[in-house]
This record gives sequence, C-alpha cells and structure tokens, in this order.
Amino acid sequence: MTTLKTKREGSILIVNFQDVSLIDESRIESVGTELLELTSNGINEKIALNFHSVGFMSSAMISKVIDFGNACKKEKIKLRLCNINDNVKKVFDLMRLEKVFDIDADEETAMAKLANRGWFG
Repeated sequence: MTTLKTKREGSILIVNFQDVSLIDESRIESVGTELLELTSNGINEKIALNFHSVGFMSSAMISKVIDFGNACKKEKIKLRLCNINDNVKKVFDLMRLEKVFDIDADEETAMAKLANRGWFG
C-alpha cells in the first residue's frame, strides 16, 4: 500500500503524506523507502513535501525526513517543506530543522519559490 500521494505541476513534484499520524514502525519504513525512491529515479529536480495531513510524527519519521533531505542534496534536488502543523512544527523547532530545510507556510509559497528561475532559484 502506497504511503505517499504525488502529483506533478510542471517541473515540480508535489508529495503529500496519506497518514495523519506517522508513528507505526512498519509504516515509517514504507514512507522512508518511498521518499528515497523519489530521489533515485533521476527525474525529479524540484520537490515540495507537503505535511498538510500529518498531525503527529515520531522521531523515527523525522529521521526519515532528514535522510530524504540528505538524499535530495546529494542528487541536487531542490526540496521545500510546507504546511507543517503546530504539533509537528514544535518538534521541527526543537530540533532546529529550519536550519536544515527550506520550510514554507503553504504549498503555494513553496511552489512559487521552487518555480523561481532567477539567479537564486
């Protein structure tokens, strides 16, 4: 069973989680595997990872997100995270993940920043 829902808008892949709570170990492994597959196909250059449906995630899932971010950097994929709710944002803030990831309030902002084709885009 797939754990992620993806759609493409131009050159940007939008990735949404299907789960509200990411705490089950086997489900986290599935999500982690699916995320890493997005970096290994050579197709994706820009990814918006949308946390809209996620109300809670364990530290093990945060570790998978960090692994995904590292894989994106290795493959030179531009990654932006968006729609992180207050519960998850507290954990991100505690771990200072805003220094590791580009985080936007909503998908529209993430999409606009990923679509920027200027010198800094």
